[in-house]
Amino acid sequence: MAYAVTLIPGDGTGPEITEATRRVLEATGVEFDWDVQDVGADVMETEGTPLPPRVLESVRRNKVGIKGPVTTPIGTGFRSVNVAIRKELDLYSCLRPCKWYPGVRTRFEKVDIVVVRENTEDLYAGIEFEIGAPQIAEIGRIVREAGVGKIRDDSGLSLKIISEMGTRRIVKFAFDYARANGRKKVTAVTKANIMKFTDGLFYDVAREVARDYSDIEYDEYLIDALCMQLVQRPENYDVLVLPNLYGDIISDLCAGLVGGLGLAPGGNIGEELAVFEPIHGSAPKYKGQNKVNPMAMMFSGMLMLKHLGEADAADSLESALAATIVEGKDVTYDMKADRNDPSAVGTSGVADAIVRKLQAG
Repeated sequence: MAYAVTLIPGDGTGPEITEATRRVLEATGVEFDWDVQDVGADVMETEGTPLPPRVLESVRRNKVGIKGPVTTPIGTGFRSVNVAIRKELDLYSCLRPCKWYPGVRTRFEKVDIVVVRENTEDLYAGIEFEIGAPQIAEIGRIVREAGVGKIRDDSGLSLKIISEMGTRRIVKFAFDYARANGRKKVTAVTKANIMKFTDGLFYDVAREVARDYSDIEYDEYLIDALCMQLVQRPENYDVLVLPNLYGDIISDLCAGLVGGLGLAPGGNIGEELAVFEPIHGSAPKYKGQNKVNPMAMMFSGMLMLKHLGEADAADSLESALAATIVEGKDVTYDMKADRNDPSAVGTSGVADAIVRKLQAG
């Protein structure tokens, strides 16, 4: 029976890498009934919103989706479609494995770190007030009367939200993932020495959860110290669990350790729903050029197959991707020793090579 899956091409280069990913997923032998849903800037022009309700309804109906990258304007325009999907569907866990594959040029080898990022709270909760908003004066009054500081009148303001419930479920997800996947250690990461009542709460709850997982080692690092340690001894880390903002930054850092965002998959997972996506942007300047690396979205498809219980198909796809990487022939320009190497293939060429491997068994 075919799996009903919401397919969101995205914008920029998203449709190209989405089509390449669709082809390799179908080549695993797993059957899909794709429910294609468009989002982004072009949709906003015709429907008045970059994320129409029909998209969320599709994911709720199908329970699972896979999404290409979507452009997020910097400083102006609509808020991130990516963040909105996670919040609206309560996809509270962002799963970002960062694994080195032989053949990838990097200063680090044998890195295999899983970043588990809380997806709905922290500074990404979207509770913000722009400069001049009357709420800033009111919040400033509360702060002054509490005797804890002062907010300048010419400030913009964002609220950092860390809840006990949100922390408990993300830390539990990290430990459950570690146990299910043979991982040995979970490391909680914050800046609790400075933000004692938000990041401090994250640590307090994480310690409580850790007591229920005596088979998994638990430790803690401050975010700044972790950044240094990751570029010195990344092999010391296994599963990292972090609040939203730190998790966003650290997942990019870890992706850099293993070759870059072109190889970095992601999964956004809730209690019943899940949407998988590459963690890189939409690279609109390369739109329509058949140039960008589709492997991050293909690895995201591998995560989706595992989520669906199709472990053999997921392993086959990972093996085909790994073989393509180590051969170094049918890869995009960013994976060549010389980025101007004329032997580099395009987005569709990568898909062609992986489909051949999958069909050959």
